[in-house]
Amino acid sequence: MRQLLLCIFLLTCSAALQAHGTEPTGATPEDSPLGVWEAWLESPGGKIPFELDVMTSPQRELEVALRSGGETTRVPVVRFEPNELLLEFVHYDSRIRATWNREGKSLDGEWSKRAGLEKWSRLEFHARRPRSGADRSDKIVSVAGRWAVDFSSEELPAVGIFEMQENQSHVRGTFLTAKGDYRYLAGRTFDDGSLELSCFDGAHAFLFKAKLQDDGTLAGDFWSRDTWHETWTARRDETAALPDPMRLTRWQEAVSLEALRFPDPDGRVWSLADPALAGKARIIEVFGTWCPNCNDATRYFVELQERFGSRGLSIVALAFELTGDFERDAAQVQRYREYHGIEYPILVAGLSDKKEAAQAFPALDRVLAFPTTIFLDAAGNARAIYTGFSGPATGPAYDRLRQQFESLIEEILSES
Repeated sequence: MRQLLLCIFLLTCSAALQAHGTEPTGATPEDSPLGVWEAWLESPGGKIPFELDVMTSPQRELEVALRSGGETTRVPVVRFEPNELLLEFVHYDSRIRATWNREGKSLDGEWSKRAGLEKWSRLEFHARRPRSGADRSDKIVSVAGRWAVDFSSEELPAVGIFEMQENQSHVRGTFLTAKGDYRYLAGRTFDDGSLELSCFDGAHAFLFKAKLQDDGTLAGDFWSRDTWHETWTARRDETAALPDPMRLTRWQEAVSLEALRFPDPDGRVWSLADPALAGKARIIEVFGTWCPNCNDATRYFVELQERFGSRGLSIVALAFELTGDFERDAAQVQRYREYHGIEYPILVAGLSDKKEAAQAFPALDRVLAFPTTIFLDAAGNARAIYTGFSGPATGPAYDRLRQQFESLIEEILSES
């Protein structure tokens, strides 16, 4: 029945498009949901805007792309039911369920993301057809450059990197922290000196607001989903830097790899000393499928496995998940593995709470960030621990991380 409804839906849309002489991703008639939508989430701090492009594939299947902060993400699962569109981000265990107004005027519903075994984050979702007219300011307030940033909840400093879009008040950038970056942020400045930045990628729902102060600093607020709010300040500093991520977490030599035992998604318990997990060089990734920085890291680790696996690199990932229910967490790990095309082992290690994760994995003196990457040599000795991850949104910082990781892998492989 669902396949029949989808076929009817696509045929209706296709007929409407042909009648108006349009393409799926171009301007569309009002009675078709295909095309570009201006979408947003209603967060406690205000709107988190992004763009949805609803289209059909060459196979006449419904597809949706999400655009936010300069990043385009294909929604992994798209389902249509009568008058309802369901978008599932299976790798994050989150979804948008929206009712389509058949007059073509709106998509309205809710975005929800699992936050625990019986706990969900929820924000209202809305989408409308794009408005005409230029969206720009007559007076550009520039925040371009590098900023030293302090978040009220964090002891360690952060770094903001922003760039202005040419001839506009639009801004792109991100925040780098010791625990990871805030990925692809975009927004704009206004004539009164205020700044808005946001991000939505299926898991992150971030909104930053700030006002330029008389002394040139920024002061404002940060909201994450419906669960978090704090204040932040920033001052221009082209030398602003994070603490060395290789010095934030320590390996506990007294804990043996043999003592570290975790089940795979099928329930078989593995020791990290098992010969099947050994290699001339080894990476242990402490991560969670719910974590966007971890998803960035996983894409890179898949690449590393392809490049260095034949030379003796071994990777094993330890998943710290949201619920503590093994069957649910194991199923989520399997969805994550399939989404990323992961060939290396993933073990279900425990809960995402950092204190509980440190107890479950006592080889580290603490779990400060997801992800945390541990490099071991062939004998199982820890050679380096990298806390956090600076992903593709950070530009040069991501390039430096790649160079650092790959130089270390080459060094350990050459010793073996």
